[in-house]
Amino acid sequence: MRKLIKTISVGLMVIVGCTIFTAFNKTIAQTNNQNKMEKKILFVVTSHDQKGNTGEKTGYYLSEVSHPWEVLHSAGYEIDFVSPKGGKAPVDGFNMDDPINKMFWENATYRNKIENTLKPSEINPNDYIAIHYAGGHGTMWDFADNIEIAEIARIIYENNGVVSAVCHGPAGLVNIKLSNGKYLVDGKKVNAFTNEEEVAVKLENVVPFLLESKLKERGAIFEKSGLWQKHVTVDQRLVTGQNPQSAEGVGKVTLAELKKISKVK
Repeated sequence: MRKLIKTISVGLMVIVGCTIFTAFNKTIAQTNNQNKMEKKILFVVTSHDQKGNTGEKTGYYLSEVSHPWEVLHSAGYEIDFVSPKGGKAPVDGFNMDDPINKMFWENATYRNKIENTLKPSEINPNDYIAIHYAGGHGTMWDFADNIEIAEIARIIYENNGVVSAVCHGPAGLVNIKLSNGKYLVDGKKVNAFTNEEEVAVKLENVVPFLLESKLKERGAIFEKSGLWQKHVTVDQRLVTGQNPQSAEGVGKVTLAELKKISKVK
């Protein structure tokens, strides 16, 4: 009788143990899946490859993708790429002497992603905790009026996510309206490629609008430094940088903002 009771007791312990172990494994799996989704970031790059009627080629500026990518990817974030048209995005500023550019370009996974960008219609904003607008002069022709990407950014931001942009990337911010009807940049400190920098590269009469002036029209409190100086501004989960020199800084400040969000959760 004692042997029978002992056998039954051991059996029950095994069953209970297995049940707890299975439940624990399911919890861990769900947590891992949730963390993976929470750590996803969307990079926006231009589909436009011409500087007006100049005959000069343009596109997204490579270091404005690679430097924020290096910071965020190294921190464990998965990054997807979207462009107004989808498919292969035109690249500018192709400098392989920059070790971060080289690292990005030789990463098979991310090289494939940026040469096969997603279309806005393929994006579920709820999958992302942040969105980053990379610069390059091409953005001046196809970012501002893209309603689909603006809506994606609005949802990410209103889901307590981070919106970042560098150099000409803030062209994507000028027409983003929040649910309250106000422009995203209205009343916020913002930075971008300055009017002086546009004049310095002799494209002030080529671009469709001057980015600094347009952001001010939308109510932004525009901050800036001298030509080609590093400058990053952050205000209420909106991170902006002035030029290619500011790209790494934008990545670092975006990461800091994401850490703040994680602590709140």
